[in-house]
Amino acid sequence: MPPPHDFPLLPPGFRFGTSTASYQIEGAATEDGRGPSIWDTFSAEPGRIADGSTGAVACDHYHRVDEDVALMQELGTGGYRFSIAWPRIQPTGRGPANEKGLAFYDRLIDTLLAHGQQPMVTLYHWDLPQALEDDGGWLNRSTVDRFAEYAALVGERFADRVEHWVPVNEPNVASILGYGLGTHAPGKSMLFDSLPAAHHLLMAHGRAAIELRRAGATSIGCANNHAPIWPASDDDADVGMSKIFDALWNGMFLEPMLLGRYPVDLMPLFEEFMLDGDLATIRQPLDFYGVNYYNPMKVAAADEDSDVPFDLREVVGYPTTDVGWPIVPDALREWLVMFRARFRAALPPIMITESGCSYNVGPDKDGVVDDQARIDYLRAHVNAVSEAITRGVDVRGYYTWSLMDNFEWAEGFTQRFGLVHVDYETLERRRKKSFQWYADLIKAQPQHL
Repeated sequence: MPPPHDFPLLPPGFRFGTSTASYQIEGAATEDGRGPSIWDTFSAEPGRIADGSTGAVACDHYHRVDEDVALMQELGTGGYRFSIAWPRIQPTGRGPANEKGLAFYDRLIDTLLAHGQQPMVTLYHWDLPQALEDDGGWLNRSTVDRFAEYAALVGERFADRVEHWVPVNEPNVASILGYGLGTHAPGKSMLFDSLPAAHHLLMAHGRAAIELRRAGATSIGCANNHAPIWPASDDDADVGMSKIFDALWNGMFLEPMLLGRYPVDLMPLFEEFMLDGDLATIRQPLDFYGVNYYNPMKVAAADEDSDVPFDLREVVGYPTTDVGWPIVPDALREWLVMFRARFRAALPPIMITESGCSYNVGPDKDGVVDDQARIDYLRAHVNAVSEAITRGVDVRGYYTWSLMDNFEWAEGFTQRFGLVHVDYETLERRRKKSFQWYADLIKAQPQHL
């Protein structure tokens, strides 16, 4: 093992983990009573997925739980964030629970605990039952009621064994990309008419938190995608538009959860469909605030004839990952410090619930996956978290995305985010060099010395 000083050091008790999502790894799309989700439908439509692939098999995690959890134990992580597939529990999003679906997650959770992995369970990582989408999906307020019923079923079964809960993963991405821009399932391009979907996803978060607590859950948080928003220039129009986009991407989701209100500039957009009491429902007490961080975004004011008022620009001057995202670890430190400065008493402890990178290097002739770029990325971002902690930010954990290569949504299998390489023909798992680095990082922490 390399000497400890080669690694970022975090406070005693800091939790290192890995993250995945059901549709991206499980496969078994039609087994044991699972119903179709919007991602089954979306990925079957020609032209939606970069390589024409689907998550029908993915990493076949459904049949390889023992192998995959053994990898986590070998890493030495203390926690595993995964999502439950709603269509496995309620194939149409309604009615009694599918016992075979519950049994799969029973086995997964028990296996995790037996191997020293504390579960962090996400109830919704974008795989809405297709039957609910057929009735309007997240544009339909009744979907919130269905989600609360689903949360109650899951909480009743698993609350006694799950350490942390996340009701909804990245409601901004689910609503803006899924209903606003159409690049994610269900593929609707409604622009600002998609705002009811955002509101209903936030309502779902609040209603699920209530049901989970009723079932005995003791730690409930969120996993919100956040990005520093930079103006493309010092021009007043660009600066002003970057603030509006920041309200849409960041503020529209964190302010209701933490303060029980929408950003002032956006409030008029919600008055048409928001009911009395909605914001109180969304603002449930949080035991942790989960931050999914990948990169900053640069925004300019769009031309007058544009459909939307803002224009996303390339963040230049930084290296990029293989998916083209700029690598700016200091933006994570900056965002965490500013987040604490702004919200202070309203902010619970923070967890980095996702942070990772795509590098598509495969095995060499000797079978070695030398992904040094991923090691550099992880070291820099864990360092950024460490620096934020020294500045007084209460960050309790870092869950890297992802344990293994997987189906990367609209990018299909063209992007590899894992510590473990997956051969999608044979489904063989192969530890990358970053896997060993992450294991050594964990061993170097104070509690291990």
